[in-house]
Amino acid sequence: MPKRIAILATDGFEQSELMEPRRLLKEAGFRVDVVSPKDGEIRGWNKKEWGDTVPVDVALAQASPDDYDALVLPGGQMNPDNLRMKPEAVDFVRAFAGSDKPLAAICHAPWLLVEAGAVEGKQITSWPSLKTDLGNAGAQWQDAPVVTDGNLITSRKPDDIPQFTEAVVKALQ
Repeated sequence: MPKRIAILATDGFEQSELMEPRRLLKEAGFRVDVVSPKDGEIRGWNKKEWGDTVPVDVALAQASPDDYDALVLPGGQMNPDNLRMKPEAVDFVRAFAGSDKPLAAICHAPWLLVEAGAVEGKQITSWPSLKTDLGNAGAQWQDAPVVTDGNLITSRKPDDIPQFTEAVVKALQ
């Protein structure tokens, strides 16, 4: 049975940061579910305008961290900012942070990690504008395509997606 990966997102996810890792992870043989607090479809943000919609595979209310082997958090400014205001989304992230399962966040998604109390004492990267937020939360920020610290995998931006996805695949092998 293939390992299962949850991608937690809502409207405003950075389109490339959901679509490309999902495609690459599926190609690597994993089962990938888009999990969202919203039913039906969610809509991406494609650089400077609204992008494509993606079907929600599992509603967050029905999703259990126990059903997944890893969690991927796409960025975009809107997506993690909206998710960190939803206690059920923060709890879902916190469950992975407290486990040995891979928890991967790219771009602005580490905002969710901060909200879940998952960055203190961790080496981490993100979109550069989050450096101060992450430092204030106790993380050691690095400017690198991918930083892995324990089960936490972080990345900076869409250009880093190949390395980011490769790190997730490696963590699941």
